[in-house]
Amino acid sequence: MTSNDFGYLMWGRDWVRFAEPLRQTRPDPQLPRARRMARDGKVQVTIDGGIVRAVVEHGRKPSVVTIEVAPMSREAIVEISRRLSGVQLALTDELYRAITDAGHPPAPALAGVDCSCPADTSRCIHVLAVYYAMAQRVDDDPRVTLDVQGYFRTSSESAEAFTAATPRRWIALNALNPADYFVVAE
Repeated sequence: MTSNDFGYLMWGRDWVRFAEPLRQTRPDPQLPRARRMARDGKVQVTIDGGIVRAVVEHGRKPSVVTIEVAPMSREAIVEISRRLSGVQLALTDELYRAITDAGHPPAPALAGVDCSCPADTSRCIHVLAVYYAMAQRVDDDPRVTLDVQGYFRTSSESAEAFTAATPRRWIALNALNPADYFVVAE
């Protein structure tokens, strides 16, 4: 049974599903401990491109978990970009449903999972705790799930190509270099 602390948004629920797949028929006794570890801050997650790395404090020696997330499909990127309008990025459950109904679910796909513990399984307690910690992060900011799948890197490349081909009526303030407009007198 899913705890209310994890996956209360559809975006975060995808990460909970890695720990609690729907095809699972028996309760996993590791899940309550993994949830507690994530809730108690025992999981320190860093995201670098499509790689989620985490140090999980459990037992005498911390374990290092590495999860490789597959890049988002081009079709899903186009569908999300098409549905997002304006400057404010609002990733709501309604947007999630609309993208999924269009046939391009934004759920992440895992390309690889590794843990430094001796359990030698992709479903050790450390990996499960990282799934829950990622669900918390994504519930706090759904852009995290898009970022780890490469949405912003790919969509910004597309935007640069689009900008080169199409003149714009405005320019983002952070795109300007003040040194191009001001001279420092010496």
